[in-house]
Amino acid sequence: MPAVTRVVLAEDEVLLREGLIALMARFDFDVLAAVGSAPALLDAVRRHEPDLVVTDIRMPPGRRDDGLRAAVALRAERPQLAVVVLSQHVQTEYAAALLDSGDGRGVGYLLKDRIADVPGFVDNLRTVVDGGTVIDPDVVRRLLHRPRDPLADLTAREREVLVLLSAGLSNAAIATRLRVTEGAVGKHIGNIMTKLGLLPSDDTNRRVLAALTYLRAGTAAR
Repeated sequence: MPAVTRVVLAEDEVLLREGLIALMARFDFDVLAAVGSAPALLDAVRRHEPDLVVTDIRMPPGRRDDGLRAAVALRAERPQLAVVVLSQHVQTEYAAALLDSGDGRGVGYLLKDRIADVPGFVDNLRTVVDGGTVIDPDVVRRLLHRPRDPLADLTAREREVLVLLSAGLSNAAIATRLRVTEGAVGKHIGNIMTKLGLLPSDDTNRRVLAALTYLRAGTAAR
């Protein structure tokens, strides 16, 4: 890591932004630009080409996940750009989106509460700049306890078949809709039943159970 790490900071809360600038300056982080919106973050990074981006997730103009989306876009342009996103609350989908950017290295997802532990926060920033990955312990715990998606092992085609099966279509109707043979549909349904752990019994009951699994998974994802 260079003696001084060049940083672009994005945080719309003025007091926190100024506090982060002062904190990082104490530990050889040179804040080249400190902005308060996602579009300004994109402009600043493209202008200054920093070593590290530190950004809030919820930023203007949308005040939803604008900061995260900007960070992911920047990683697409510069996969080696180190990025740390800060969040007020645990949102596992945000951590997943960040880890999917680039090669998953040089990224960090931290809750804002961690800033109070100054030495730990600074160490996390340095880890990310050095190419490491840092995920907040609370996010890790949430990920570990997240229920497994029962449909995760299905192929795209098997999911299509399951959707149509859940709508009450027969094998013949599914075959017509997908423009495949009934034999192919039967094979897909057999694979679906196996992957969902639905043992051979009455075929009608298995179709109903498969449909219920699909519907429950969709409800849980909302």
